[in-house]
Amino acid sequence: MRPSGRAPDQLRPLTIERGVNPYAEGSCMISCGGTRILVTASVETSLPPWRRGAGLGWVTAEYGMLPRATGQRTRREATAGKQSGRTQEIQRLIGRSLRAVVDMKAIGENQITVDCDVIQADGGTRTASITGAFVALSDAIGWMQARELAGPNAITTELAAVSCGIYRGTPVLDLDYAEDSEAETDANFVMTGDGRFVEIQGTAEGAPFSADELSALTALAQKGVGELIEGQKQALSQAVAD
Repeated sequence: MRPSGRAPDQLRPLTIERGVNPYAEGSCMISCGGTRILVTASVETSLPPWRRGAGLGWVTAEYGMLPRATGQRTRREATAGKQSGRTQEIQRLIGRSLRAVVDMKAIGENQITVDCDVIQADGGTRTASITGAFVALSDAIGWMQARELAGPNAITTELAAVSCGIYRGTPVLDLDYAEDSEAETDANFVMTGDGRFVEIQGTAEGAPFSADELSALTALAQKGVGELIEGQKQALSQAVAD
């Protein structure tokens, strides 16, 4: 039995609320069980120097956790004077994932910066950030399209991410913290709406995992990502209050 009582192939409850930041071109609050993340997408006309003049845009991301996102207060990284290696790795993952589904030529010489701020963490913050980031990015590109700053097919397909793992010998979907902290194997899958893989991160925390176990985790991820994308579509189909 999982600590939450969920079935092995069951996601945590998902909610996505769009338009939570009136100043950002795209924003949402995503909740995956006890994990809650504020995501904003900002459209900027400035580009990195190496990107200028090529007729291509850029999508990048930043990630951070608020001090009391977890059970004990975590010192702000700005106070420490540098980002942790974990933070840098996660925000690079988010940026890579988003760029995989954006036509850079279609957004012109503009940059979209997606900020993912973890308000409450209960496992799966990087995967929830990616899932929420796609929604905020979609709204930001919609804002650009309404002003003829981006082409009609700037987003090539949907994108979502989910964690899977082997918990007490059983492959399970969408680990919360209680499972993640004890999992024998932990994996993150980033996938597109047409079933392709953007990135797979898998680690054996104890004994190495087998090819059959990897196949089982992959099947769980495919099911979970499909359900997450349906949740994204539902959220994006609803009007956002002014």
